[in-house]
Amino acid sequence: MGRTSLGLNRQSLLAVVALSLTVAATALTSNAQDKRGTTADKTVDKTKMGPYRALAHLAYASFQKGDNATAAELAQILERVWDKSEDYGGETALSKTKPDLFKQIDQAMDDFITPLAGAAKNPPDPARMKAAYTSYLEKLKLAD
Repeated sequence: MGRTSLGLNRQSLLAVVALSLTVAATALTSNAQDKRGTTADKTVDKTKMGPYRALAHLAYASFQKGDNATAAELAQILERVWDKSEDYGGETALSKTKPDLFKQIDQAMDDFITPLAGAAKNPPDPARMKAAYTSYLEKLKLAD
């Protein structure tokens, strides 16, 4: 893989971008709570599941545009962010507070990201992807 001027490969760069987006969303959420009626207050998903929804949306949008390589990378980032949140979430982790819901979301996420993982070589059926994406988003709503 090629390296950027910072010495990062594309996957590492996307991971940094995803982490930056998560941090920015958190910062905007805190800031937006103090400023009622701002644009950020209306557009940033401030829920607990917001970062996962945002990454899923970016992955799905890339898939829809035919950029299957980016969709696959974003799906991998989504899975890693989800897994790390659960690893370090302590007693507030969804796997501890609502284990059945955690399993449902984890399965829906797997159903969504698994076809994207091989999308560069074997693009999945668009109808199947839309159904998996919609199902994943519905499960996330249950945890907000």
